Amino acid sequence: MTRKRADVISDELESLVLDGTFSNGERLDEVQLAARFDVSRTPVREALQKLAVSGLVEQVPRRGVFVRHPGPVELIEMFEVMAELEAVCARLAATRITDEALTDLHDINTRCTGAVSNGDTDGYYRENERFHAVLYRQSGNGFLERECLRLQRRLQPFRRLQLRVRGRLSQSMAEHEAIVKALEAADGAAAAELIRNHVAVQGEKFHVLMSGI
Repeated sequence: MTRKRADVISDELESLVLDGTFSNGERLDEVQLAARFDVSRTPVREALQKLAVSGLVEQVPRRGVFVRHPGPVELIEMFEVMAELEAVCARLAATRITDEALTDLHDINTRCTGAVSNGDTDGYYRENERFHAVLYRQSGNGFLERECLRLQRRLQPFRRLQLRVRGRLSQSMAEHEAIVKALEAADGAAAAELIRNHVAVQGEKFHVLMSGI
């Protein structure tokens, strides 16, 4: 499936912000960005709106769009909440997940394995998002699902960034497989602990995140 141009631009802008090309507090001009990407202003505007949802930019009325990096405390706090929300999803899903959803998770893991083999971090990340979205839905709690999706969007660029740690793709893949096994066994406590550790920021992931803000 062809990705929307706005999504492609959003990913490219995300990388430019995270690698320091655009610094914290810098104004992002729609006209200049449209020229840079050789597109109209519409997909640029859509891309900036997507980045605003993730919190990487701030839209200030009558002034424009500015790069905004969260501080280290704010970032770690968000990951702590994300880990706990996903742990609740896993615990609930362990007794509620359907056979069809388990098949979907296996299929996603197969595609993730292919991405790991190809060193395709972006491809892995997209499948990783689908993996977590299935888990949210299978919690059977609509409010919890919406809250997880909201915070997932906020943390998108930083969850993607930590996958660049050497060996992290393979480690994440192994964690996915262990989570699915716990769900198949209807072991809510194990599934919750596994995904909590999967999402939590610690060790080398912490240092990579801190270097990117």
